[in-house]
Amino acid sequence: MSTTPRKTRTARRRTFGIAPALLLGWGLLGSAAPAAAQDFPSKPIKFVVPFPPGSGTDTSARYFARKLNELTGQPVVVENKPGANGFIAVKAVLAAPADGYTVFVGSNSTLAVNVALFRQLPYDPVADLAPLTMMMRSPALVVVPGNSEYKTLPALIAGAKARPGVLNYGAGSAGYQLMSELFNDAARVQTAHVPFKGAAEAVIAVVSGTVNFAFAEITSVQELARSGKVHALAVASDRRVPALPEVPTAAEAGLPGFTAYTWVAGMVSAKTPKAETEKLAALLTKIEKMPETREFYERIGAEVMQGGPEEMRNFQNAEIQLWKRIAVTARVEQQ
Repeated sequence: MSTTPRKTRTARRRTFGIAPALLLGWGLLGSAAPAAAQDFPSKPIKFVVPFPPGSGTDTSARYFARKLNELTGQPVVVENKPGANGFIAVKAVLAAPADGYTVFVGSNSTLAVNVALFRQLPYDPVADLAPLTMMMRSPALVVVPGNSEYKTLPALIAGAKARPGVLNYGAGSAGYQLMSELFNDAARVQTAHVPFKGAAEAVIAVVSGTVNFAFAEITSVQELARSGKVHALAVASDRRVPALPEVPTAAEAGLPGFTAYTWVAGMVSAKTPKAETEKLAALLTKIEKMPETREFYERIGAEVMQGGPEEMRNFQNAEIQLWKRIAVTARVEQQ
């Protein structure tokens, strides 16, 4: 016969009766995170672009935004935050909730070249940002005003050699600046840097004759070249591009071995949970592999880049080392 007081036995029964319910509640709480990841995305997504509308980066962001909307049914908004070498846009992404709903669509400038040009960056493109997917790459064009006296690349080089430091180039980002300095080094000339907030502004400066030349993406200048508002002297690629087949490569125009590409990729804050990062990466990589994506980029003179997060990170690290070396070779002083 038990000697335990009745009151105590009643309390125990109540405790044992409550315990399974508590365990069930804890189990539900524990399953909340995977459920949230499975439901992702369940609200609008924002793509933050560090350049104004009209740039190749903006074009890629808007294409991927449209396709992501088609895949998920969720609105995808493109927000342009140009200026300060991309710092404004990156800071906006890192300041937003790290939940996968804010995506940074960046370029070689913000994701690699800035490391070579600045002593102290307000962000670390590797440590602070997690890669999602590669998007595209595009060979740069050397363009001059439509009425420029320099009708060929050799003529531009000869003009720069005749007046060292007088001719100038427009650059809408750190990437274009370093491309231009690489050109200076390869052609053994000295030309002056004129900075702009974005690629579109630099192209406008070429059209108006404010600058003597600029490097620009085919995506942003091919119609201007066809209309004669700018004149394309060469494409910095190892082969001509179908969008402008009449434009010679740099090698064909007298500067062998000179190539320069811009590229675009998607990233999120490194603090974003792994499940959401992987889901978003899978969605964007699916878009990247679509036949219509390849066709879209071919129409505008670019090419789709294949690769998910791991390939993107390896490529980014290689690019950082490349531009560091070029900055030293071209004797570009860090800012």
